[in-house]
Parts: sequence; structure tokens; C-alpha cells
Amino acid sequence: TEEDLTALLLHPCLQVVNYAPFTLLPSAVPSALFEQAYAVQQDFNLLVDAISQNKEFLEHTLASTIKVDDFTAQLFRIHMQVLEEGLAQSVFLGINRSDYMFDCGVDGTPALKQIEINTIAASFGGLTSRTAAVHGQVLKVLGKSKEASHLLPNNPSKGLALGIAKAWELYGSQSAVVMFLVEEVQRNIFDQRCVENELWNRNIRVIRKRFRDVFEKGSLDDAKRLYMDGQEVAVVYYREGYVPKNYDQQNWEARLLLERSRAVKCPDIATQLAGTKKVQQELSRPGTLERLLPGRAEAVARIRATFAGLYSLDVGEEGDKIAATAIADPDRFVLKPQREGGGNNLYGEELRQVLEKIRDSPERTSYILMDKIKPQPAMNYLLRAHSPLQASECISELGIFGVYHFPLCDAPCSGVAAGVAVLDTPYLV
Repeated sequence: TEEDLTALLLHPCLQVVNYAPFTLLPSAVPSALFEQAYAVQQDFNLLVDAISQNKEFLEHTLASTIKVDDFTAQLFRIHMQVLEEGLAQSVFLGINRSDYMFDCGVDGTPALKQIEINTIAASFGGLTSRTAAVHGQVLKVLGKSKEASHLLPNNPSKGLALGIAKAWELYGSQSAVVMFLVEEVQRNIFDQRCVENELWNRNIRVIRKRFRDVFEKGSLDDAKRLYMDGQEVAVVYYREGYVPKNYDQQNWEARLLLERSRAVKCPDIATQLAGTKKVQQELSRPGTLERLLPGRAEAVARIRATFAGLYSLDVGEEGDKIAATAIADPDRFVLKPQREGGGNNLYGEELRQVLEKIRDSPERTSYILMDKIKPQPAMNYLLRAHSPLQASECISELGIFGVYHFPLCDAPCSGVAAGVAVLDTPYLV
């Protein structure tokens, strides 16, 4: 059942249901850092929105990346084509998840540092809505009822659904549906079902389609309303489309069709570009946040306090210097490509080997460097399907979801899946 934190894995001839990996016990999180992460999320919502609407910033920031990264270049081409044709979309919806670790400085004091912000297909809002209840039950069984009562309520699936429902309402057609754009092989279906069921409970119809279905059956009318199998689509909620393997030529054509439509895309392609690693690095440059968020000095300070060191590998003196530093001391850094979905970053000796190979090539501009965050490990038990239960040293990562939407006033009427992480619940200390 969904209550058992299941994840669905489909094979060509076999359907296998496994429970999603999770910790046996909740993990300690400093209260002050949790409150900091929670407070800054609205600032990040404003920032992502500002970036997505700033054509010049995206064009300048991604100029070097799109020369060497075909995936980012294709996304950018669609973005520019839609702008040149004129935006049909008048309501915008953003669902992002900002991920943090607790960096221990020289004196051992933990500090909140952002790993990344996910602006497309940010997952596990559904399954983590069930995790706190599981951990509460475990603590009660262990005779820790008082500790169980201190666990925070956590229901992001409801919050995500409320955001989608509001976008559906603003779209303005009671008969229109919400379309979940899903993978060919759906490994995380029950996480999505939690959000989907919240929408059904609000009498909002949901359909599940793949890029292939959009290519074969999707169409636009003269007003650029999107139709699937004769049903008007109000909201397209992407749970697919964030890595190159999601696309062939037909899927790219389907993505363009969706972006050209009046339907609310979550995210629209500009918001997906706002979540790239190159944008993350550019935001750390002095003055960039101030230009994107003028008159919001306090928000700028809150955002900047979460940044770790981020460095450009663009061709030139600056890139040459940081590349040489990282090759000489690779354990200080993380090498990050323009990819989402987890499991893509490079560390240590692998980082050094890759940088040595590309240090004199424009290909290095498809990566950024980031200071390696050094959190304090803690012991916990990890429950994974078909793996023995054993105590392990664990590093916690805190994810905060943010939802925002807005109508354009002048328009016609906004890890775990990679197999290297598990679900958890914060226990504030």
C-alpha cells in the first residue's frame, strides 16, 4: 500500500513493487538551521521567478554553456523560439526544492549551505508526507513516545497539490484537466500518486501521459489551448524531461508543442533553465543578486548566507586558475555538470582525472566547481529493499519545497531516485 512507502519499478515483462529506501530513525537537525532554511525559501521563490523572466540574464549566463552542452542548448533554443513567437502562457507555476547540508567549520559550528535548487520534477513530496508517521511509530515502539510527539508534521504533497490546484483555477476552465508528464519507466509512481490523489480529492481530473503520447496525440487549437485525446489541459506537471536520456527527436518536438501552448507548465522552460548549475554559480558573483532582486537587501543577505563557494570554469584566466587549484587539491571541491537527477557529481581522484583531461578544452565550461561541504556524519540504520539492515554513518541533506504562481497582468486572459540516498524526517534539536 502507499502507506508502506512503496516505489514501483517496471520491467518489460514484470512489475515489481519495492518500498522506497528510508532511515529507521529520524535524524537530528539544528532548530536554528531548519528555521533559516524555511525562512529563506520565499526568497528563493522570488529569485527563481526573477531569473525565469530575465531573458538577458539567462542569455548572458548560459552563453558559454550552450556552446558545449547540447542538452542545455536545446532547452535554450526552445526558450528563445517561444519568446520570439510570443508567450501564449499567461499563468505561471513554480514548484522547487532547495537542498542543503550542514557544513561544519573549523570550530565545528554547523552552517546551512545550499547544495542546489531543483526547479523541475522535484520529487519525494509525496513519500515524505508519509515518512514522519513511520518514524513516529518506530519511536513509540522503542518506548520513545515523548520524542515521537516532537516530530514536525510534514505534508508537502498537500502543499504541492494546492499550488497545482490554484494554477488550474487561474487557468479558468472547469472542464480542463491536469496532465502529469511521466517517464516511460515509472520508478517513483507512488510519490506522484500522493499529489495526484490530493487533486482528485479537490475534484480536479488528472491524466498521466508520456512525451510519446504528446507527440502522437497532442494538439493546439487557434488559441494555443492544449488538447490530449480531446481533453483540454490546464496544467502540465513535469515529472520527466530533466536529463538528456528523456529525449529523442520526437520528444523534443513534443516539448516544443507543450511550451508553445497556453497551458500552465510546471515548470516552463525558462524556469528549468533557472535551475541549471551554471546559473547557480553565476548567482554567487558579487552584485548579481542585487541586480535580480533590486530593493530587497534583506532577502539578498538571507540567500547569500546559504551559498558555498562556487566557481566558473569558463575559458580564461579565472577558469584556468580555479581548474589548476582543483587539480592540485581535488578533495576541496565538487565538480558539477549541468545535470539533474542525482549521481552526476565528481569528487576526489575522479574529479582530478576529468579536469586534467578537459582543462585546455572548451568542454570544461559545461561544468562548475563548488567547495566541498563537510557535514558531521551521524549513525542511523538504512532500510533498502533486498539489503541487510545495518548501522551506517549518514550525512543528512535537508530539502525545503517552495510553491509560487502568478498571472501575467498584461497577457490575454508561476537524489533518492539515483539510488544513493534515502528518505528521512528532521528531528529538531
